[in-house]
Amino acid sequence: MPATWSLATIATANGPVGCIEHGGTLYALAPSLARAGLPGIADVASLFADWDGARAALDRAASQLAAADIVTGPRLAPLLYPGKIMCAGANYFDHLAEMGMPGAKKADQRLFFFMKPPRNAVVGEGDTVCMPIGTQAFDWEVELALVIGKRARNVSVADAMSHIAGYTVAIDFSARDHNRAPETFYKLDWVAGKANDTCCPLGPRFVPAAAIANPQDIGLQLSVNGEVKQNGRSTDMIFSIAEQIATASRIMTLDPGDLILTGTPAGVGVPKGTFLKVGDTVEASIDGIGTLAVRIQPANG
Repeated sequence: MPATWSLATIATANGPVGCIEHGGTLYALAPSLARAGLPGIADVASLFADWDGARAALDRAASQLAAADIVTGPRLAPLLYPGKIMCAGANYFDHLAEMGMPGAKKADQRLFFFMKPPRNAVVGEGDTVCMPIGTQAFDWEVELALVIGKRARNVSVADAMSHIAGYTVAIDFSARDHNRAPETFYKLDWVAGKANDTCCPLGPRFVPAAAIANPQDIGLQLSVNGEVKQNGRSTDMIFSIAEQIATASRIMTLDPGDLILTGTPAGVGVPKGTFLKVGDTVEASIDGIGTLAVRIQPANG
């Protein structure tokens, strides 16, 4: 049966508070879980140490929530903070086409990943994203992000989906001009282009895997100042979610609480030379999860 709850984290005067969300209302995680027989957990990240046990407790908690535990406040990233953030590059056929490779075949592609720094890149909704210092080509990418719930090392494609705890919306912001290094031997600089502070917003909530009937057929959309730029489906992925987990787990151990961004559909700014400016509002939506909205701020530092 699909889960009736999701998870969020909000900002309060006393610091971040993990929450269970039910029927559009947020309830503090700690008392809700204590009532369900799982005391001592107040933040979302701690749930992944024993995700199977936590998921069962969250199911119980959702049926006995108390009005006294209702909390309000600005939403932070639901998961503060992931262990590792791995990002699949160029993983949609239509995105490859807009980047100059129409008609690409899966057999000719290689799945590759880059990484973002979890503590410095992850932010929530609102006035949270700062321009990377010196960029003139700040671009957007909506991505379905999965959270690992069970340790994965060299797992098979057939078993890979069982390692997912759930999903959230991510935006992979990029400094395209910093990403390119044509004068160098390597030609690209993934750290300079992708690993900037505040450039991995997550939210507005984490939904458990059971809430998404088929993550391999789900709609993704992104708009800038109300104008739709990206409107695709995860059916267009070159390498499936399961293939991404299996491949990543051969490179390194995936630990509970790690994050994988699974690629972006067509509609990014770089093919048209259209980029973000300070004050722009970016809204990213994924079916079954919700909409993450951020506004671009000046460079910090």
